Amino acid sequence: MSSGRIALLSNPRSTGNLLQLPKIRAFCAEHPDIFHYEVEKAEQIGEALETIARIRPRLLVINGGDGTVQGALTELHNGGHFGDCIPPVAVLPNGKTNLIALDLGAQGDPIVALERFLQLAKSDLAPHLVQRELIALRCGPEAQHPVIGMFLGGAGLADTMLYCRNRIYPLGLPNGFSHFITAVAVMLRGLLGWKAGFLPPEPQELQVSVPRGNQLSGRFALLAVTTLEKLLLGSEMQGERRGTLKMIAIEQRPGSMIRGLVAGIAGRLGQRKLRGVHVEEADEISIAGDRSDVILDGETFTAMTGRPIHLSRAQPLSFVRLAA
Repeated sequence: MSSGRIALLSNPRSTGNLLQLPKIRAFCAEHPDIFHYEVEKAEQIGEALETIARIRPRLLVINGGDGTVQGALTELHNGGHFGDCIPPVAVLPNGKTNLIALDLGAQGDPIVALERFLQLAKSDLAPHLVQRELIALRCGPEAQHPVIGMFLGGAGLADTMLYCRNRIYPLGLPNGFSHFITAVAVMLRGLLGWKAGFLPPEPQELQVSVPRGNQLSGRFALLAVTTLEKLLLGSEMQGERRGTLKMIAIEQRPGSMIRGLVAGIAGRLGQRKLRGVHVEEADEISIAGDRSDVILDGETFTAMTGRPIHLSRAQPLSFVRLAA
């Protein structure tokens, strides 16, 4: 085994891979130091990582959208395939939104990023490693194995993400234009109060509980819980305490939405209190509601009456961060 060998886990069904995978396969064929494993569905990720663990790679690269990354992180956390020697994780830029890749500085051409990861694996990785806390999600107290991720969207944000996924993406428009149309639809509904069947639905009422913190209740245009430092608007989420879940909740009122949007664009969320904009840090968060959806890195979960969603800290992992 080469000391610089890396393992590449690919999801051919990821949207970005529809065009990029042939080039990635060709690149891997020219570089024997890359062990390439493709999965067709999430249920195969465990078997893939069990196989990958046998070659003891210096670096594990994930090629897929945020949902693929989430599936791999969940299996790394629950599967125990690598024992105490989990390799650092790198993420190729891919998928529709790719918040995780963006947070780790991976942007642009995935072949260029893969070539860079291959070079790093043959040298000293330490200067490029960052620790990232992870979110453990459990649905109800009976859940034994948590789902692991890095970004959760709920309330109006989850509704918007599902609206974009189910109503806008099928139109076949470019990603940027799809996101623009979705943003316009959100503004028409939230800021101007328009109500129509072609717009995203009104957020459901929910309750958010933070131990020794605020207990929030009502309708929220945005609910986000993350361990990432960069969000969609380029806003930095850096709390005073390390190792905590960072939460943003913006009430479903035009004034609150405008204040939150302006603070987010300016990179000032959480720097001072804003009416209707709640920024919290906690080790545990509970979300309760009557059929209220949340999305953790692309996978949808539903908070039901008597079956809330519990979020807690998971064991951190090492990731490779490219220069932004």
